[in-house]
Amino acid sequence: ERGGNNSFTHEALTLKYKLDNQFELVFVVGFQKILTLTYVDKLIDDVHKEFRDKYRNEFQQKGTLGLLNGTFDFKDDFMRLLRDAEESSKVRAPTVMKTFEQSLKSQKTVKCMIETRGEKPKEKVKNKKNKGSKKEGIEAVATPGKASAGDKQPSAAGEKEELTKDEILQKNREEFFKRHMKAGEKSRSPKPEAQKEKGKKPRVWDLGNSNAKVLDYSNSATNGSAEACPVEEFDPDIALGDRNREPGRLYDLEYESDDEAEEEKVIQNPSKPSTKKGGLGGMFGMLKGLVGSKSLTREDMDPVLEKMKDHLIAKNVAAEIAVQLCESVAKKLEGKVMGTFTTVTSTVKQALQEALVQILQPQRRVDVLRDVMDAQRHRRPYVVTFCGVNGVGKSTNLAKISFWLIENGFSVLIAACDTFRAGAVEQLRTHTRRLNALHPPESHGGRIMVQLYEKGYGKDAAGIAMEAISYARNQGFDVVLVDTAGRMQDNAPLMTALAKLIAVNAPDLVLFVGEALVGNEAVDQLVKFNKALADHSMAQTPRLIDGIVLTKFDTIDDKVGAAISMTYITSKPIVFVGTGQTYCDLRSLNAKAVVAALMKA
Repeated sequence: ERGGNNSFTHEALTLKYKLDNQFELVFVVGFQKILTLTYVDKLIDDVHKEFRDKYRNEFQQKGTLGLLNGTFDFKDDFMRLLRDAEESSKVRAPTVMKTFEQSLKSQKTVKCMIETRGEKPKEKVKNKKNKGSKKEGIEAVATPGKASAGDKQPSAAGEKEELTKDEILQKNREEFFKRHMKAGEKSRSPKPEAQKEKGKKPRVWDLGNSNAKVLDYSNSATNGSAEACPVEEFDPDIALGDRNREPGRLYDLEYESDDEAEEEKVIQNPSKPSTKKGGLGGMFGMLKGLVGSKSLTREDMDPVLEKMKDHLIAKNVAAEIAVQLCESVAKKLEGKVMGTFTTVTSTVKQALQEALVQILQPQRRVDVLRDVMDAQRHRRPYVVTFCGVNGVGKSTNLAKISFWLIENGFSVLIAACDTFRAGAVEQLRTHTRRLNALHPPESHGGRIMVQLYEKGYGKDAAGIAMEAISYARNQGFDVVLVDTAGRMQDNAPLMTALAKLIAVNAPDLVLFVGEALVGNEAVDQLVKFNKALADHSMAQTPRLIDGIVLTKFDTIDDKVGAAISMTYITSKPIVFVGTGQTYCDLRSLNAKAVVAALMKA
């Protein structure tokens, strides 16, 4: 699924590879990364052709067993091909500069280079005509007779201007400075009034408070006490949504596929032409799109891949990634022998579906519950940090994950490290009250299952996170969820602060929260977040994003391309999917369901 790139770099080595899908062979060449070998591509192509042609019969007769049991005497051939490739790179002479006689300047005479007053060079006149606006060009086309007659007048005026060129320049400069001096005087005149306005006092609203001390929670003793988050009475059905669900279970995403209906249409459509064109015509029409037992070429696949690329982009897959995916599928299928009665479209579609499922199922799977239990055995809290751009739903999905953890019997401490956005602490305090109302201490042996650790606004986020982790360790909390301020990926100071928070506190899991609505922006966000974490970390192996929380999934219908873009860029799994506004609207990713939605016409 990542075959679009034909090279791989590992430490000091670079590997280039080529696939032969017909005989299922892989040719790999390795060389030092610092060497710039121009003949590598030629060498690997020559070796591929020579080896395939030499042992073609053996492959066809014995198949895979012939590859495993056979002995291939190819060393002499390889050395010959290597020498030829090296010689071919030396034969190419460096590009030689043109001599003066070969240049265009040598063809010009001295006479044509001399400019006399009152005459304009022809080239300059042409250039000035080219610089004219489109509007002038249209008018010239509309009235060719007028344009030809009017050309004589500007030339006469131009001769007069040339005679007094210096004077005209001086006059234009004086007018220019006068205009700007007048404009400057006008802009300066209202300055005294602006200075008076500076002394205006800020407005105090009736229900507001201008005292900054009210917002300072640094001396508050509310952290860790039950009184900080009094129990709130509200309707649980509104917060929970589905009451028939199994408590503590994280359901998979569901999507009804229309594959069966599509297959019926594909079967019915070829039979329609047969009634119009007769028996033979219908049969040939049906067989026209079938490949038979021949090997696929790039020309066969290009039209289908172009449609697939446009389809992926329409489903919100980033354009760059859609191109790379189609390139990977082409390399995977090129030269592969097709089965009888198999269409190119169905083969390409099947290969693309398999590649997409592989991308959505990365090698490392994040199992949060297992990791929390492992941390419990070591008597320390399991720390999760949430990061992302503004407005993607970090705090809301943090509350959903808190609810899921509480239902699985783990106590949660929420660290309010968003000390910038107005109302961020109050939002988390409201969530904490509601979660405590849904899971009161009486239901858990008198133990408070969720608490908020906050120090107000304007404080150092990394310091608050460190204090929260220390507090959780002392009080015996199972999980610490660290909420951070939203920040754009281009804001260097804020990205540095995030990298510092992660480097100092070393969380067990760093989750990037991204919304499912984005297209090309998903690539930019993840690449720059990862780059910032790598650049600003002091450690030799910097902590990068470990997983993804995909939010607002209920708003996109079948345009699920953001899931592909994010996992393709980071090779990290989508751990949670937010599908609504209630605490129960949290799902785990079902790769097949997402791919079914993506491939839906």
